[in-house]
Amino acid sequence: MSTPKNLIERRNDVLGGTPVFKGTRVPVSTFFEYLEAGHSLNEFLEDFPTVTRQQAIQVLEKFKDQLLQPQ
Repeated sequence: MSTPKNLIERRNDVLGGTPVFKGTRVPVSTFFEYLEAGHSLNEFLEDFPTVTRQQAIQVLEKFKDQLLQPQ
């Protein structure tokens, strides 16, 4: 799956190449773990202020678009 360059990055010098929100050290997996645990988007953003609302929404939209594409 391709992602916009301004959304997610993987760099060996940032958390060993774990996918993070671009410009942060916040793993994208942490975002999904928060949502799975029943936390709101606002709670995630409060706990990880380096991630913007726009970045979080774009990640959700990207994965939604990917999931809903016809096979």
